[in-house]
Amino acid sequence: MSGLPAATGAGPEVTVDLLVIGAGPTGLYGAYYAGFRGLSVAIADALPEMGGQIAALYPEKLVYDVAGFPAVRGQDLVDRLAEQAGRWNPTYLLGHGVTRLDDAGEGIVATTDAGARITAGAVLVCGGIGNFVPRELPVGSEYLGRGLRYFVPRLDELAGQDVVVVGGGDSALDWALSLEPIASSVTLVHRRTRFRAHERTVEQVHASSVRVLTPYEVEKISGDGAVDASVSEVVVAGPDGDRISLPAQSVVAALGFIADLGPIEQWGLELRRRRILVDRTMRTNRQRVFAAGDISDHDGKVSLISIGFGEAALAVNHIASLLDPARSLTPGHSSDA
Repeated sequence: MSGLPAATGAGPEVTVDLLVIGAGPTGLYGAYYAGFRGLSVAIADALPEMGGQIAALYPEKLVYDVAGFPAVRGQDLVDRLAEQAGRWNPTYLLGHGVTRLDDAGEGIVATTDAGARITAGAVLVCGGIGNFVPRELPVGSEYLGRGLRYFVPRLDELAGQDVVVVGGGDSALDWALSLEPIASSVTLVHRRTRFRAHERTVEQVHASSVRVLTPYEVEKISGDGAVDASVSEVVVAGPDGDRISLPAQSVVAALGFIADLGPIEQWGLELRRRRILVDRTMRTNRQRVFAAGDISDHDGKVSLISIGFGEAALAVNHIASLLDPARSLTPGHSSDA
């Protein structure tokens, strides 16, 4: 399959040299490196945004352990990795959770829950901590996409708005602090008096202009009454039955995520400690399926973004040689590309 032009569409039928599962940092770097080695690539991710756990949980936090960056904002790192991978025009299938991996002669056929079928010479699983979905707010689900959100990939989307942040962990407090300088108002609502966040972060919130309501719960989210109306008001209820009506154009529900391996457990891969066991080439017990990053496990494993990058490059070099034995296992210098 090597040598095929990069697929340009995201339709139901895609044929590439390599399918990368997971659009987090390791997956994006793996896609770049595969392009550098001359492979056509598709990237599938169940989430609707690139960036995986970083984009979903802490896009505004600084990351300190990536080579070449004394400190880099999480979303900026994702954006730079996407720009780097974009040089080779990978096909992105975001919102496509891979449900099946079937052997098909000299390749693998992957099927997604959104109806896509990807035929690839090999697969690189970079699924991070596996599938993770946000814990849903018990009320107001009908406003999802119309003011209610679980991710905030771009802070400026909420500039000038009245924002209600719901939750008591690090993500909720980080969102509140990050939005305070640009939002018209920020209210933090938590159903308990105590927060689960870092003590220093809690102190910063209390010292800020963020309005803190504890112990309160969101009782109702409403719009202006029109069909397909956006959020305009949030009603929160206290333990004594008192209610407060808050003007709001956005509700950020930062209630945490539920993570599990999902369909990965059905792919016939050997697992250890809920991770995919790999050998020194990052290959799993299935010949054409490799894994890298937090989802992989091997003796001496250390879970760091920087190590995930190295594991992805190692896997891709072996995949390139597997797909075309005439290819050298050792790549040339990137400055020659």
